[in-house]
Amino acid sequence: MSYSIAPSLILLFGVLSGGQAFQFKAFAPRSLTRVLAEPSTTAPADSQTSSSNKGKTLGLLTFDLDDTLYPIDLVLNEANAAFARAMENFGYKGIQPSDINETSKTIREEIAARDPQEAAALTHTELRKLAIRREMEQITITRKLQSCADDWATPVADLSPVVVKHAKKWATEAVSPTIVQAVLNAWEMERHHAAERHLYPECVEVFERIKQDHPDVIIGAVTDGKANPLFMTFTLAPYFDFCMSWEDDQAGRRKFFKELGSIEGNADLKWIYDAALEKYQELASAAAALQKGDSAQDPNKIWIHVGDDLAYDVGGSAQSGAKTILVELDDEKYHQTARHRFELTKQPDWSTTSDIELEKRKVMNEAATNQIDRKIKFLTRLPEAINEVLEEQS
Repeated sequence: MSYSIAPSLILLFGVLSGGQAFQFKAFAPRSLTRVLAEPSTTAPADSQTSSSNKGKTLGLLTFDLDDTLYPIDLVLNEANAAFARAMENFGYKGIQPSDINETSKTIREEIAARDPQEAAALTHTELRKLAIRREMEQITITRKLQSCADDWATPVADLSPVVVKHAKKWATEAVSPTIVQAVLNAWEMERHHAAERHLYPECVEVFERIKQDHPDVIIGAVTDGKANPLFMTFTLAPYFDFCMSWEDDQAGRRKFFKELGSIEGNADLKWIYDAALEKYQELASAAAALQKGDSAQDPNKIWIHVGDDLAYDVGGSAQSGAKTILVELDDEKYHQTARHRFELTKQPDWSTTSDIELEKRKVMNEAATNQIDRKIKFLTRLPEAINEVLEEQS
């Protein structure tokens, strides 16, 4: 399992290993200073009892990102525009931003015809790389065939199957993996820039309020995509301590989608949330060791997960012991699209989810409805909802 942590954390531990532990707090960001104050080395656990009358406190707060903190539809549209610009910069002209979506859907459908589970298990990154390569190969094939036709003074349609076959082989060899990766990098970079531009306007104020109310909380992200708040240096980065992506654990992700394809909505998502819990334990344990504090578990610490997806955010995190807040936001103000996939006949342009997977997700959504602790329509309600959950558990 790999983790994303703030780059400054690596530097800080380097300083510490040099024997100057006193410099730690001076250089630590506020998020790590919060961790230093945390005496617990274990996960927040609401199932344990305590002899004290101390109220419950927020130990771990995790967030989904897409359609929870910004509208994914707008973000992906701008990332796709960056894909088209990058393709043109590398000489692949005539590409439209929507081409990466359409080609991704075609590739997933082709793989699904052979192996539905393999198609479902493809990561977003794998699928986009395949789509970028195919777009490059198609343009290269077209150019090669046109060149042959011009040389022989014949229409492209009259070229023999042998010539076409060799042109396809040429295209496969001619497309550089390095250029494919460069275009993908441009797409991913713009995805993060667009997320910062379209961050829901009250987000920063909400995070400030949460940090004021719960100064010792550890905040993390859990996402099935490529977004990472630690890369959003102008907005979200100061508030997050770590990020867990499904793509960090390919074995766990593939196992989940294999189960999703073979069991009626009972696929297990504990693996990714257990990993987030493990990261919390590591941060809290390191802080306790540095402070020589009490390493005993604090039963008054609560974990809350916030997200827009019933099955993945609510159902998945609840399996690992989190309390949940469903972010089902006002449509006119926030423009969420992901949660409406289960209500509409037409899918969002960015969605490559198969009909079979959607049906299984509906079953999982239904099973997760009784695991919602709070539901909010406006993000400004989040700090209050968190406090209500804590009071309810006290």
